[in-house]
Amino acid sequence: MKTYNYLYHYGHVDSIINFALFQDEPNVLVQVFCGQEGEVFASVIEAILERLPQAVCLGTTTDGEICEEHVSTFQTSISISVFKHTTLKTCYLQEEDAFENGRALASRLITPTTKLLIVFSDGTSTNAEDLLSGIASFDASVPICGGMAGDNGRFKQTFIASQGTILDKGVVGVSLNSEILHVVRDYKFDWKAIGVEHTIEEVEGNRIYKIDGITPVKFYEKYLGNHVSQTEFPLIVKRNGIKIARAVVAKHEDGSLSCGGNLIKGEKVRIGFGDAKALLRNPVQAMKKLRNFQAETFYLYSCMARRRYMPDLIRLEVEPFAKLAPTAGFFTYAEFFHKKGHNKLLNQTLTVVALSECEHSDASGCPKTLHKKENEEEASYAKTIASLTNLIQQSTRDYDIQSKKLEEQMHYSENLLASHKQFLRYTVHEMNTPLSIIMTSIELHEMQFSKSVYLENIEVAAKSIFSLYDDLSYLVKKDQVVYMKRRINLAQYLQSRVDFFEQVASKARSQFHVDMPEEPLMVFFNETKLQRIVDNNLTNAIKYTFENQAIFVRAGEAEGRAYFSITSHSRKIENPEKVFEEYYREEEVQDGFGLGLNLVRKICREEGVEITLHSDEKATTFCYSFTRDMP
Repeated sequence: MKTYNYLYHYGHVDSIINFALFQDEPNVLVQVFCGQEGEVFASVIEAILERLPQAVCLGTTTDGEICEEHVSTFQTSISISVFKHTTLKTCYLQEEDAFENGRALASRLITPTTKLLIVFSDGTSTNAEDLLSGIASFDASVPICGGMAGDNGRFKQTFIASQGTILDKGVVGVSLNSEILHVVRDYKFDWKAIGVEHTIEEVEGNRIYKIDGITPVKFYEKYLGNHVSQTEFPLIVKRNGIKIARAVVAKHEDGSLSCGGNLIKGEKVRIGFGDAKALLRNPVQAMKKLRNFQAETFYLYSCMARRRYMPDLIRLEVEPFAKLAPTAGFFTYAEFFHKKGHNKLLNQTLTVVALSECEHSDASGCPKTLHKKENEEEASYAKTIASLTNLIQQSTRDYDIQSKKLEEQMHYSENLLASHKQFLRYTVHEMNTPLSIIMTSIELHEMQFSKSVYLENIEVAAKSIFSLYDDLSYLVKKDQVVYMKRRINLAQYLQSRVDFFEQVASKARSQFHVDMPEEPLMVFFNETKLQRIVDNNLTNAIKYTFENQAIFVRAGEAEGRAYFSITSHSRKIENPEKVFEEYYREEEVQDGFGLGLNLVRKICREEGVEITLHSDEKATTFCYSFTRDMP
């Protein structure tokens, strides 16, 4: 086979192509890679087919063109391959279902001697991953190559062509059928993942709606700013141990983004960046499959991100191939590849197809050594990019090490916290029995030997411990127990708790003054939670009330709600907004952890209880208002 490549800009194609070379050839493949307007694309194809009606012509618009050692934009690369022992078949499909398009394309093109499928799809509407799955559903053994059409980064309108038919949606393809043709394929990735993992939360096929709770557009703005193209910084996901990039190919008004391939809800992704050192490495040497293959033609289908990431150095990826054999191709919105019986949709890659009809094309012996000619400016730029890449990679490694250490520390802390919780549960459980024995023994002793000052002190202390025990028991069990509600007479319940703490108040040289309604004051509430509210307020009032001052406990109804209030003569609360916070205490000299009122506030928020606090130099009043709603 022989391949002839031409770079077209304007004028008649006759001025650059000698069509007489091909007019008598029966097996001619023409590939048109157009970075110009759709009218130019159509006119070039029409002119070629008018002069070579027997040729099979496949075309696509681009994000850059490859013609021998040249990389261009807004021009047209024309590649004409003449085969001696290979026949060609072409067709196109433009149905809405990408999977069915792929299946139908394969059924029309694949023959028992098919060695390669070259496939181009539009770059903005087709789900190329579904397309490739459709091809594989018919025959998963035939190698494919090609990619998604481009439109110079506008992501608005791309075109593909089969013969004289121009499509803005769908797929076109050609099969190379031969007993002689040798085909070798390989690809080069060169993109690395950086930063923390992020979760795909809402996605439909290749369109992402939410990443980490925000739209993909906001996600990229957060990490890259407003003026960076997302295409050069794809999302990288690991599947079956293989890192796959998903580049952005379309931006939507609702903040969602479409990628060059599908993602799955729940997948973990990281932002990718180009590894300059790997990008600058000679691709022929990097692609092991090509080293011992003496190609007659190279077709290159490379991601647009590679050209845009290092526009001044991208030709270094093309030149090594052009020095070995005629080379043509284009920069795509996604690349098609086949590996081990699977069709893969790739992003950020350079995919290469090497062809030969020679019988000994796979003869041993590596290609001649290639030396890149770089001027000092290019070398300096490359070193700067390589240094920046190394900085990012090393920072990422350092971050990963720190993250692992932090994860180990968090695991240790979680285990320690779990042990503390288990110890607290055990302690609370074991406290109940001795406390109950103490209280029962006091009552029995008083019944037999009457009261004594010492026993009264023990009883007061035991009741204080009981109140603390009840708080701890509630905190330990609150996430494991469902606290059922029932009808409770709020006034009667308050009186019972006042009676329980009356002896404690007396020992603190205080006394309760109670004002309760004669009629039942019913609320629908859980008794355990109500006890935490009442007991914490009563014990606080006892603790902070001045000696020989009364504590007023009132209950009633106002505006359709039941309420109770506790008023004490104590120091003014200087920071009312902080008094319900954990570990806060107005008076440091008083014992306690400052947890009681924080627990009260949590219960009140859960149950819709309104809290009112008023404090001045004369008195402090806590008031709690309950809804009267009952089932």
